[in-house]
Amino acid sequence: MMAKRFPLDEPHGLTFDRRLDEIREAEPVCQVSLPYGEDAWLVTRYEDVRTVLADPRFSRAETVDRDVPRTHEHHAAGGIVDLDPPEHTRVRRVVAKAFTVRRVERLRPRAEATAGGLLDAMIAAGPPADLVRDFAVPFPTTVICELLGVPYEDRGKFVRWTDAFMSTTALTPEQRDTRLGELAHYLGELVAQRRRSPTDDLLGALVVAHDEESRLSEQELIELATVLLAAGHESTSSQIGNFVYTLLAHPDQLALVRDDPSLLSGAVEELLRYIPLMTTETELPRYATVDVPLEGGTVPAGRAVLPLYSVANRDPRAFPDPARLDVRREMAQAQLGLGHGAHHCVGAQLARMELQVALGSLLARLPGLRLAVPEEELRWKHGMATRGLLGLPVTWDAPSS
Repeated sequence: MMAKRFPLDEPHGLTFDRRLDEIREAEPVCQVSLPYGEDAWLVTRYEDVRTVLADPRFSRAETVDRDVPRTHEHHAAGGIVDLDPPEHTRVRRVVAKAFTVRRVERLRPRAEATAGGLLDAMIAAGPPADLVRDFAVPFPTTVICELLGVPYEDRGKFVRWTDAFMSTTALTPEQRDTRLGELAHYLGELVAQRRRSPTDDLLGALVVAHDEESRLSEQELIELATVLLAAGHESTSSQIGNFVYTLLAHPDQLALVRDDPSLLSGAVEELLRYIPLMTTETELPRYATVDVPLEGGTVPAGRAVLPLYSVANRDPRAFPDPARLDVRREMAQAQLGLGHGAHHCVGAQLARMELQVALGSLLARLPGLRLAVPEEELRWKHGMATRGLLGLPVTWDAPSS
């Protein structure tokens, strides 16, 4: 069997390649060849992707010693994402209790105050403003800094370092390794401070898990802190810009959410479904430990499999009329934008809360929110694991005097 070349094209903006719909319908489990590494089996239907993500017969740990299929020469995975249960469960359990629905809801008032303060400053300065610079980046960065216990005033340094964590081709492998080494040294210093003066933040809890409870190695401690810091601000900041951009491109849906705030939670789920955030879905393959029959075909034992979240989120078997953005869609919460199974995003509840607060605050405080430049002038990130805008110039209606 001749393997298909994959990926099809370099993604641009938030565009969804409709050829992926054709693959899902015609060959839902098909052999593909990536620029580097072994061939793999591409899985694109919703139920099959859920199975790959949740079934223990598909292993992440098997990737450690394999020439994994990938789009770039440098293989960037590592840490908790390369573990299977029970080792994965041991490490994840240390932080999972910090991100329960109840604990996250306790953070909502502080998040609302942070969003309000940023919007106060934007409104005082007057339109136009860069929504990415003035709101989308500082809002989740402030929240994760307070939760983890990282000084916000150090953001100029660690944002540069955590961007390296999310880099695919924006940096050379050498540049990426250097910056991640600097980040590990920085976090190591914060860990040493916690040992001298214990704190009740999440980083302090990780130190206790290592020093007193022997639940983490020193390397696992630093790796967890890196993942939480990087994913905790970058992914959410990208999605805030993506959400606003997408709603501005769908004014009927924007009007629905603005006029009826009860739709906000469902709108966040629908936007998570609709927007193909990751450029690196193929960078986290699994390996089938036995032959695994799926609805769309069988993955042979010992072969790599690539589940495509974004294509599954457009599967009409799960989401009728999937190419249409519908903030009132039923079952939008079944989207796979935050993953599924053992490696489901540990901070999913925090991300949801932050996105609800961000979107709700923006629509309530900035009437007539709209682009301040022609759409073709917007600039998008390149060479990063997430899609997002480098800037989002917006304006709004000033209050009448």
